[in-house]
Amino acid sequence: MKGFSLGKAFVPVVATITLVYLLLPIAHVILFSFNDSGRNNIIWRGFTLDNWQNPCGAPQVCTAFGNSILVGVVATVIATVLGTMIALALVRYRFKFRSTVSLLLFTPMATPEVVLGAGLAAQFLLAGVEKGLGTIILAHTMFCISYVVVAVKARVASLDPAIEEAGRDLYAPPGQVFWRITFPMLLPGIIGAALLSFALSFDDFIITNFNSGTATTFPKFIYVSALKGVPAQANVLASIVFIGALVLVIIVQMVNINKQKRVARQ
Repeated sequence: MKGFSLGKAFVPVVATITLVYLLLPIAHVILFSFNDSGRNNIIWRGFTLDNWQNPCGAPQVCTAFGNSILVGVVATVIATVLGTMIALALVRYRFKFRSTVSLLLFTPMATPEVVLGAGLAAQFLLAGVEKGLGTIILAHTMFCISYVVVAVKARVASLDPAIEEAGRDLYAPPGQVFWRITFPMLLPGIIGAALLSFALSFDDFIITNFNSGTATTFPKFIYVSALKGVPAQANVLASIVFIGALVLVIIVQMVNINKQKRVARQ
């Protein structure tokens, strides 16, 4: 065919196949949230809106979802606060064993989750700590801190110290310099780190399964339910999370585009 080039067609074809491969499971989840499933949700039995009208219809699904939200929020808040302080200390201050601390912070990221979860479970057992939501929060906070430190540390390293020096030259106290100058400049990195931390916590199954005891989170509920088909109500909640995240991304992109347009007009 005239004008046809195999090299030019290769990239679009591969990109399309990859996109379909990535979106197919998500499409399946959304589609089967409308399934008139009955006792199992493996095969399509008909279209219904009942699952969306009553997303808590399946036993324990909303309890598990609420537990995941609670664990994610608490672990994210703790990890973001501690991780931000650690990132500031590692970039702005020189102290003994600084390089060692920086290296050790990468350990939870490099360690397989099976090993990490089993190690934490053994520590809780030796300490006589009863497993539940508290141990899940401690476990999630531990591995989320590493990701927060990495994200915020990169933001701190990119800041211009001269801006903070200007505030000190104007006789602003250290606290005011931090909250009026440093913190606003760090805020995009902190928000990004917090969102990543929440996503990792909400999605985690392996470490949670080792340290949850009788408590059930949403990923654990999905795993237990998978043998007989994930309840359609769980698909509804998962669809809501996906759609909410998609809307959030679109809003952020629109805000950034509007900012760029305003800057271009000036």
